[in-house]
Amino acid sequence: MNYLTVENISKAYGERVLFEDISFGINKDQKIAFVAKNGSGKTSILNIIAGLDTPDTGQITSRKGIYIAYLAQDDKLNPELTIEETIFSTENKILTIVKQYEKALENPDEVEAYQHAFELMEQHNAWDFETQYKQILSRLKLDDLSQKVGTLSGGQKKRLGLAIVLINKPDLLILDEPTNHLDLEMIEWLEAFFAKEKITLFMVTHDRYFLERVCNEIIELDNGQLYKYKGNYSYYLQNKEERQALEAVNLSKAKSLFKKELEWMRRQPKARTTKSKSRIDDFTEIKEKAHQRRNEHEVQLEINMERLGSKIVELHKLKKSFDDKVILDGFDYVFTRGERIGIIGKNGTGKSSFLNILTGKVPVDGGKVIVGETVKFGYYTQKGIVIKEGQKVIDVIKEFGEYIPLTKGRKISASQLLERFLFDKKKQHDFVEKLSGGEQKRLYLCAVLIQNPNFLILDEPTNDLDVVTLNVLENFLLDYPGNLMVVSHDRYFMDKIVDNLFVFRGDGIVENFPGNYSDFRAYEDSKEEEPKEEKKEVVAPVKTPQKGKLSFNENREFGLLEKDIEKLQKKKAIIETQFMNNEVSSEDINDKSIELQQIIEDLETKEERWFELSMKLEG
Repeated sequence: MNYLTVENISKAYGERVLFEDISFGINKDQKIAFVAKNGSGKTSILNIIAGLDTPDTGQITSRKGIYIAYLAQDDKLNPELTIEETIFSTENKILTIVKQYEKALENPDEVEAYQHAFELMEQHNAWDFETQYKQILSRLKLDDLSQKVGTLSGGQKKRLGLAIVLINKPDLLILDEPTNHLDLEMIEWLEAFFAKEKITLFMVTHDRYFLERVCNEIIELDNGQLYKYKGNYSYYLQNKEERQALEAVNLSKAKSLFKKELEWMRRQPKARTTKSKSRIDDFTEIKEKAHQRRNEHEVQLEINMERLGSKIVELHKLKKSFDDKVILDGFDYVFTRGERIGIIGKNGTGKSSFLNILTGKVPVDGGKVIVGETVKFGYYTQKGIVIKEGQKVIDVIKEFGEYIPLTKGRKISASQLLERFLFDKKKQHDFVEKLSGGEQKRLYLCAVLIQNPNFLILDEPTNDLDVVTLNVLENFLLDYPGNLMVVSHDRYFMDKIVDNLFVFRGDGIVENFPGNYSDFRAYEDSKEEEPKEEKKEVVAPVKTPQKGKLSFNENREFGLLEKDIEKLQKKKAIIETQFMNNEVSSEDINDKSIELQQIIEDLETKEERWFELSMKLEG
């Protein structure tokens, strides 16, 4: 079933053409990722599909009656509302039914109205709505429902926007970088959520593990052409490589044919026959093909950094707290030359604060930070670049240096550095405020690198960078000879470039783990869980309590509780039997384990609530 069709859309800003004649469709149950370089118009396409912008040409057609929700990079939320008020102010079919039921409860004498409202609650299983949205908010660490939106951080607002679109259960969900501002635990939960929910997705994301595990189709915009791949990220990479190899072969053939035709053209007399004119026309077409160039501008920097001495950085008994929140509690570490350390942990555990302590931007409460004399930090922060009005791209880089030294006595100018990072000559003279968010981040990275650091610190460098730029950055970092420290929630990125982790557990606990992120997850999953008290299974009684005696909130939670418990018990028994009989394939073990854990959690929640309601009714 087709949900939405994009037909021949184009978009330009002045002389700058983002894309032309783009066409594709989105069908029910597809989970599509849209891949393109920064500045290619990804966000513009999302805005057009969501109805927030209009194309210069072409049209968008959506199926009548479908509900489309859009998680943009910057959601406009009312700062005066609380988190709970914000959720209830959205257009949601279930909320309408709940409000109708609340109104019916206020007028108990209107029996028909109450019966109709009650049947709608049953039909749409609306009794569990409050439980469901509170579970989603809890997973996204938004537990204080009375907190005003105006007091939330940027990351919290992004997570609230994500919670709202998940709670509203749209037919088609459009997402612009959904994993930004989520910690690793939240991202893995979101992956599992999308895996089990029947929802149609169209998204832009740089998180390649997320692409791998969530998406079943990838659409790529490359040099103005659309390419469609019906598979996950691994399938996309393999087929893209094959496509580019075939293009290279065809280009080589076209060049060879061009040379032959060029010789023929030079030998021809001025008078042209019909046959020769036809061949001339063919020659023009061949010439165009032969002169096609893939403008990839791959980054291949070989920075000749200043030499590091024997003493790098030493951390002795570091202590740091913010009010009652402990970040470090006696942390010790001595860095050695060439270490590549990744930092992971939940949001709010002090990862960015640790980087600021390391670079002397934040003082410690106790202990010492000793930095070697030869150390030159290059610090890429989440704040990004400070845009000055009227400043051009090239001017930003020149503020930090005119050139950087490369190996073998070579130098590279500021302009050449920008070219290597995908800023062509024309783009270098654009005003910085005209750049996309991803292009500004790429520019900031250049500004850090031109200072020629030998200890590079990157705080969430992958946010807003496209997949192409990420590959370029990774290749550079793999060759980088200095010390490297990275805070990132991008698991693919971390797996590729770091070989040691600092794990921030919270409450001042920091663990040193020898390995990358996948090694850490495998280790964590293999640890034996602490024994838990066995819980007796609840068998729901045959007799149903009279729901009319309960308050609305209790009635809403109670709903079809008995049937839900029975269904969950059956599902739990089936999966446990499959594990006991070795019926689960190795590929499905992880998904089945996640499913079973979710069933157990849901079952415990519903059983406990059933007992509470039963006790109240008996009293």
